[in-house]
Amino acid sequence: MPLSLKSRACGNAYVIHCHGRIVAGVEADSLEAALQVAERETNRVVLCVSEVDRLDSIGIGLLVRYATRFRKRGGDLRLAGPRPFLTSLLELTLLTGVLPAHPTEADALLSILQHPAASKSQGTHGPHVLVLDQSADLCGFVRTVLTQQGFDVRSANYFHDAKILLQVDPADYILVGPDTPQLCYESVLGSLKTLAPKATMLQLAADFKCQDAMEAGEALLQLFGLQPHLIHSKSPAS
Repeated sequence: MPLSLKSRACGNAYVIHCHGRIVAGVEADSLEAALQVAERETNRVVLCVSEVDRLDSIGIGLLVRYATRFRKRGGDLRLAGPRPFLTSLLELTLLTGVLPAHPTEADALLSILQHPAASKSQGTHGPHVLVLDQSADLCGFVRTVLTQQGFDVRSANYFHDAKILLQVDPADYILVGPDTPQLCYESVLGSLKTLAPKATMLQLAADFKCQDAMEAGEALLQLFGLQPHLIHSKSPAS
């Protein structure tokens, strides 16, 4: 079966779902392109392989090469949900230490997020914020604005990812966006509050995505009790 890929970010990690075969040619090239995208964002990658039905020498060589590259940068590449044939292959080739595997995606994510220094932002020591919204672009905007104000920001597009992030790194603030995935706002906050009982719960307005960027930035700062003019006076280097 030709390879299809689906990727997402989760905090400081990147998750790539693979469906089909990882073999020489178009499939290996497309996976490498996805790994290159991940590498621009992070050095911690979870590769979900529960739906991979074939892996040749080129495919496994690709995984080993990127696992080595990520480790040289202080990160890692881990497999989630390998089928029996892949588990046997890793054991036969003595690659279980090079390509560590976990039974589920959640196990692999928790493991890689707990990797030394994974939960700490470089040079950021402010209050911790967890942002939850289905839109990666909205999360990116919020993360950028708040980081410039000294906050340490993590984001998740899915509720189950948010729960994993809270297990690794407790939040001082939990910010829920207008596109709360699947569950209603009250249910989401109630569930997350059990994992972070001391966190302050905040919600973005329903029209936040439709606002002008400056207006949205000022509304975001006001939500955190900051003066809107600070968005003009703070520079990226401050």
